[in-house]
Amino acid sequence: MKTTAARKRRSTGKAPRRKKDDRRPPANRLDKILAALDRHFPQAECALHHKNPFQLLVATILSAQCTDERVNKVTSGLFEKHPSARDFARLDPKVLEEDIHSTGFFRNKAKNIIGASRQIVEKFRSEVPQSMEELLTLPGVARKTANVVLGTAYGKAEGVVVDTHVFRIARRLKLAGGKTPENVEQDLMELLPRDRWIAFSHQVILFGRKICQARNPNCAECPLESLCDSPDKTV
Repeated sequence: MKTTAARKRRSTGKAPRRKKDDRRPPANRLDKILAALDRHFPQAECALHHKNPFQLLVATILSAQCTDERVNKVTSGLFEKHPSARDFARLDPKVLEEDIHSTGFFRNKAKNIIGASRQIVEKFRSEVPQSMEELLTLPGVARKTANVVLGTAYGKAEGVVVDTHVFRIARRLKLAGGKTPENVEQDLMELLPRDRWIAFSHQVILFGRKICQARNPNCAECPLESLCDSPDKTV
């Protein structure tokens, strides 16, 4: 059962407040980290293929516990057959389950996608909402998904996308000390300038895929190696 605090966060769209952390990195170290990300990943962007906010929403729901590469393979044909929210809203769950089977957790994802599509059609005139509060009312949408849609589709910085890469790397670099994605997001929102929230996530996700991988980080070629003292460094 969800706690009262969890229900409140979902209804208001606000990340949980946390006490200030005295371990915040010095400003010059943060500046160096951001500058290095800008140099090495200047054009980082969302890896999920989409043509509009609705397609991005569907792709992001599908990306849970699945690689972006796999999602893009699935959505390339899926969006040709069902291009709009109205198309998805009319789908039989069994049909959608078959189409998205390879992304994992396909029954729950199909249920959420169809439910979100119907709500978008019925409550939002077939347009994906542009506020955190409204997005969080859609089935299958939590803060990470809402942040992806708001930041990538609408250019709105309402929070920081914290996926597995951002969660891991923010803690490795001691930019965040939170033990949950929500707490790491709050740490990053307090630390980063708001105009960096969107780009930071795109850059760190790409950095995590190419260099700072979970099991075997390529520290020898890492542009942030001199700024990192993580205990699992490989050099």
